[in-house]
Amino acid sequence: MSRILIVDDNDTLGSGVVLMLQRMGHEGVAVTSGPEGLERLKAQPYDLVITDYRMDEMNGLQVLEAVKVQSPETDIMMMTAHGTIEIAVEAMKLGAVDFISKPFPYDELRLKIEKVLEFQAARRASERLGEQNRYLREEIDGRYNFGEIIGEAEQMHSILAAVRKVAATDSSVLIYGESGTGKELVARAVHYQSNRSEGAFVKVNCGALPAELVESELFGHEKGAFTSAIRQKKGKFELAEGGTIFLDEIGDVPLETQVKLLRVLQEKQYDRVGGEQTLDADVRIVAATNRPLKQMVEKGAFREDLFYRLEVIPLYLPPLRERRGDIPLLVEHFMVKKCEEMNITLKRLTDEAMMGLARYPWPGNVRELENVIERTIVLSDGEQVDYQDLPLIFDEVPVDRERQGTGGSIALNERLDEMERDLIARAMDEANHVKTKAASLLGIKTSALYYKLDKYGLE
Repeated sequence: MSRILIVDDNDTLGSGVVLMLQRMGHEGVAVTSGPEGLERLKAQPYDLVITDYRMDEMNGLQVLEAVKVQSPETDIMMMTAHGTIEIAVEAMKLGAVDFISKPFPYDELRLKIEKVLEFQAARRASERLGEQNRYLREEIDGRYNFGEIIGEAEQMHSILAAVRKVAATDSSVLIYGESGTGKELVARAVHYQSNRSEGAFVKVNCGALPAELVESELFGHEKGAFTSAIRQKKGKFELAEGGTIFLDEIGDVPLETQVKLLRVLQEKQYDRVGGEQTLDADVRIVAATNRPLKQMVEKGAFREDLFYRLEVIPLYLPPLRERRGDIPLLVEHFMVKKCEEMNITLKRLTDEAMMGLARYPWPGNVRELENVIERTIVLSDGEQVDYQDLPLIFDEVPVDRERQGTGGSIALNERLDEMERDLIARAMDEANHVKTKAASLLGIKTSALYYKLDKYGLE
């Protein structure tokens, strides 16, 4: 059913068209002036506006121009008893989809309306298909392979072995890890090793979505569902149909939306916002978080039933400071990658520079390391990178020689935690305890800072 607005100062004609539209199964509303029509259009969306040309206050061309500005998705048809070729051409130039001269048989108007609505349906289907194909093209062009997960640490071998086992199933996966540890890479690995690899991999950063738009982004909305909904929109679940949806920062999803996510997991169904049709969800869900979801459940900040539905297969990504042996491998990987991207001669690090990278606590994990390598390549001169070529942050990390040597890994881990705690405390002081500013100084997400403040008792 479509919603159609008739603007004509002839009450009788307007009522007749409304009656015809009702018989066609559509909703019709008639008004007698252009300003009244624009007010109606402001109050709710219409699929088609049929306007007379010659009227007081505003003529049909003025109405057409105003509708195109106010509601670009709405089509307009012009009708007039004073039809001329010049008016028809001008109307088409301004964006009218059709033109009909008075007097006209209602059958002729009905056929024209049906033609416009058929064209609308085809156009919207094409737009939705194009949007889904764009997601597929982006994912296929940047197809993931295991080569992007770098590491020889035992924890990384365990994770890759688990990915191979999990990929063969449709079980939900929940990936834990601090910001920057590579949770998205693991999610992509699960997708591209699975039998859904030909489908789309759709990423949703739940922490970046305004609370009032989360449901619209996830499930889509119908035209007119809310003020700015000028057309139907496909949600991320619909775009991921037959593939995988990656819900990053799942702990940031509002409680009211968690109920609807639970329905998707339990019943494999969902509704668009403002929609009446229930859609099936053939989608695998992989979620990730840097927050302690179990503690959030205990505090009532996360639904327990959703938690257990998501955490069928938990994977834990270690922070970079807990797998320092992988730092040289990662440095080499990023050096080659960034030099190729910039089309410059490959650079090499001195032993002293590598030691500086190895002893830094990396609060931003692998992502921070990648950024530092790129910055170093851009700012350093020559093909060799010395310690002094590294960013200034490394000057703030002293080498405690009394605790080096044969003391064992426990002393090292304790020292790294001390350094990280001191850096966070200093950042909070410099930021006057404004957490977003402190997180920016540290180069980490605010959510990661909250976790670390709680970890070190710095709240």
